[in-house]
Amino acid sequence: MNFLAPLFLLGAIAVAGPVIYHLVRRTTRERLPFGSLIFLQPSPPRLSQRHRFEHILLLILRCLALALLAFAFARPFLPRAPEDDPSAARPARLVILIDTSASMRREGVWPAAVARASDWIRRAGPADELTLMTFDRAVTTVLPADEWRRAAPGDRAPLAAARVEAVKPGWGSTRLGSALAAAAEALADADGKAAPGPRRIILVSDLQAGSRLDALQAYEWPKGVELLLEPVTASRPTNSGVQVMADGPDVARPADAPARVRVSNAADAKREQFQIGWGTGEAGGARIDAYVPPGQSRIFLLPRVKGISADTVTLTGDDEDVDNRSFAIPPVQQRPQVVWLGSEAPDDAKQTLFFVRRAFVETPRAAVQVAARATMPPPTELGAATLIFASGVIDSSVAAGLRAQAEAGRTVVLVLRSADAAGGVALGVLAGTSPVALSESKAGGYAMLGEIDFRHPLFAPFADPRFSDFSKIRFWRYRRVDAAALPGARVLAKFDSGDPALLEIPAGRGRVVVFASGWQPDDSQLAVSSKFAPLMWSLLENAGGVGEFVTQYTVGEPVALPAEAAGAIVTTPSGDTVTLEAGKATFTATSEPGVYRAAAAGREWRFAVNLDPSESRTAPLSPEELEQAGVPVSRAVSAPQPETERRTLLQGVEAESRQKLWRWLIAAALAVLLIETVFAGRALRRAGATGGEITS
Repeated sequence: MNFLAPLFLLGAIAVAGPVIYHLVRRTTRERLPFGSLIFLQPSPPRLSQRHRFEHILLLILRCLALALLAFAFARPFLPRAPEDDPSAARPARLVILIDTSASMRREGVWPAAVARASDWIRRAGPADELTLMTFDRAVTTVLPADEWRRAAPGDRAPLAAARVEAVKPGWGSTRLGSALAAAAEALADADGKAAPGPRRIILVSDLQAGSRLDALQAYEWPKGVELLLEPVTASRPTNSGVQVMADGPDVARPADAPARVRVSNAADAKREQFQIGWGTGEAGGARIDAYVPPGQSRIFLLPRVKGISADTVTLTGDDEDVDNRSFAIPPVQQRPQVVWLGSEAPDDAKQTLFFVRRAFVETPRAAVQVAARATMPPPTELGAATLIFASGVIDSSVAAGLRAQAEAGRTVVLVLRSADAAGGVALGVLAGTSPVALSESKAGGYAMLGEIDFRHPLFAPFADPRFSDFSKIRFWRYRRVDAAALPGARVLAKFDSGDPALLEIPAGRGRVVVFASGWQPDDSQLAVSSKFAPLMWSLLENAGGVGEFVTQYTVGEPVALPAEAAGAIVTTPSGDTVTLEAGKATFTATSEPGVYRAAAAGREWRFAVNLDPSESRTAPLSPEELEQAGVPVSRAVSAPQPETERRTLLQGVEAESRQKLWRWLIAAALAVLLIETVFAGRALRRAGATGGEITS
């Protein structure tokens, strides 16, 4: 027999009352007749202890009534046999999802997370199925459900606990939405492998407000999957972060200009006075005061100081040191080489070269070097050039040399200035075919671009509807080219007459781009339009001349190094080295913040990796935000209970409510009291007849 409220069994101690009552004697048992009492002083009866029980049956009945009442209040029930339990075949499927983002590195957070996860592992029943997953930017399965099932029941909990102990928080951002979706999918995918049962995700996290939930916006949460929150908190409430604001690639700022530094303070912070400075911030004049109220962000201008490292900014006055450093590397200006082959004067405003030189204006991102040559330059100069323009009349030998450069991987741009036979021969040689027939077209006033392939990388910058209008550009004349006569030619733009305006012809590892009309004023208005300079830069970028090298990244982002850095040796902030594969210039091991260095072929590239600024938003995330994203959240998680105990408790409540043994116990207690009353009355009458006394 089991009890739902076993504490009421302590009421059975009340049976000691009748026993004590029967042992205590209130008055003397015998009465003696006496003559006159006037010469005696009155005195109350003396109490004495009995040394033996009398009326044993009454004592037993009274004790039995009290015991029956205690048992009734304890709500007894008879448990069912295990084979009759319909829920015994419904094991719980659990996914313990542990946050390993940078915010979990705060003092006191990670030990609490390990304790919560270990508690759930320890309470898992032998029939339960458990999966361990961790997440920051990406989701990692630490212990798959299959491995849990293959382990012996006695080895499962130690195995899972060891996996949790081996996990450490990293420096990544908190992609909570993606992690919840992955955990829910793991439970949904197991539907065909296990019997139906409760499905729960136990989220062990600091639930900071910077967690990203965007992945849940378009995700349909599986039915029957419940989320249980196990929030952990830091020992120190105040947290603020610092971030150096990186300039865009085309922003021109002096090298000694103050850096723009943003300081963010968490909404639940207790401090608002901080200091920021370069390096360690210990040198005089290298620190400035920063006042940031809780829940706000402010930008400060930090002057540069000679002799102090200008790639690290440090924040002081904060309780947590996790996000108190930011790293900044200024962008490196690139110097691509462009060769112009033609007889045009550089300063002639009526020629195409004049406008090309002005389109490639110097920026912090690139300083294009345009070299004008009237004759064929040496192969070394052409080999160093990324983009080669050819305008005017070129003979077949020059065209053959340009064809060889295109096959080697460079981009050759041919501007058709006339429709003579020499131009057709040069175009045929560049295209790798026989001479091509050209004809002059005067468009009866002007022509316009009627069709443009915005899917091509050359026109991709203009794909936005705000920039895709080329209808205001007039072409006074152009050369008719039969695209079918050029093998592999792709028409990138057409005139409104249907004739090709811009063609791309593949040539080995490179390509030849053909303009059917020039951009000088005699041919068109292209050079004086707002589209010309972006079009020239797009040509250069697609030729590989300005491969934008970004120097600012966040933890976990892949770094695209320049092509010449393929196979480089990258040194991490901790001093480890990683060698890239031959032919590859992408570095992916950005697992810690700091300054990285890549070295190859006698050159060095530096780039900075910082924490995601969202990791500084450590105020608690409201569970209502998860519910608004369609995630069913359970709040009752302070004392996790294994499924076996919950199942046993539910079975007991069901059995007790069905059996209602307490009613029979109450009825038995009333019957015993009725019998006790009858026997007590009889004993009292007998004692009165004999002059004795009955305890009642």
